[in-house]
Amino acid sequence: MAFEKTATVLGANTKYRLHPDAKRYTLRDNGFTETNGGNYQLIRPLDATPQSKEGFKLKITVSKDIQTLKMSITTANGLKAVNIFKDDKQKMSQEKFYFLMDGMISRGLFEKV
Repeated sequence: MAFEKTATVLGANTKYRLHPDAKRYTLRDNGFTETNGGNYQLIRPLDATPQSKEGFKLKITVSKDIQTLKMSITTANGLKAVNIFKDDKQKMSQEKFYFLMDGMISRGLFEKV
């Protein structure tokens, strides 16, 4: 998956882009960590209990120049992208995804397209 100006997860209708005022410290303040390649990555669980190691994970990577991003929802081991929007069994995961994204929007990190 390549970095792009706008991104969304598999099956979602809403696209997101980085807020023009987002900076490195904004990413760090929101839980992003710097990778060995200089990019910034956030991995958050989407299951009911944070201690559970079996649910889906939201994975967002922002390029080191803070201009482009990529995002996906993956299996617990992070190897395969999944579509949590295809059935109603994943309603809680869908709500948690939107809750996390809305929180980052309100903190000036992302904006909806």
